[in-house]
Amino acid sequence: MLLSLDGTLVVQLVNFIIFLVILNVIFLKPVGSAIAARRAYIDKVGADIAQFEYDLKSLHVQADERRAAARRKADATVAAARAQAQNEAATIIAEQQEQAGAIIAEAQATAGLELAQARSSGAAVVEALAREMLERAVGPETVTR
Repeated sequence: MLLSLDGTLVVQLVNFIIFLVILNVIFLKPVGSAIAARRAYIDKVGADIAQFEYDLKSLHVQADERRAAARRKADATVAAARAQAQNEAATIIAEQQEQAGAIIAEAQATAGLELAQARSSGAAVVEALAREMLERAVGPETVTR
């Protein structure tokens, strides 16, 4: 018979079982616990990354909202400043138009006065000019005053 059950087989079986127990205690359990610890660390890092990505997206949304709010506020400020500038410009234009109207009225009054003076003294000037022309033409002795 090829296979005989004798004492060598039993010793080999006991030797194999002792080897498995030692292998399990020295190698398999420490390696298994190291693999489990690394798996837990990798899972924790993955969860942290997911949390950080979520936080990053949330911060991007907040930043966009703040930028939009700042733009709206800036637009409102610019619109208010533009309206104030237009009001000030309208006030300045109105004041300058009043001043121009006063200057025009004063100029018209002065021109009217000068025209009235010229008309009132026009007859005397015409007469004086006519006498002078007559004196030049005829001579000063012949013109009677």
